[in-house]
Amino acid sequence: MAESAKTVAERAEERLEEVAENVRQRFDRVTKGGFTDKVREGRFMDQVDHGVDRARDDERRREQGGST
Repeated sequence: MAESAKTVAERAEERLEEVAENVRQRFDRVTKGGFTDKVREGRFMDQVDHGVDRARDDERRREQGGST
């Protein structure tokens, strides 16, 4: 017995949605501890900002005539 084209299309769409969800879940598992996530979370921000802030403070002191 042949299924109607509409039924076939609906089943195919459901399967594709399941596949897409599985891919999303696996991608999230794989990239969860990745380097880009660490950067996005700002884990390295303090290290860089600290040096920049220190350099700005030193420059400000020099401009005001203070010693570094």
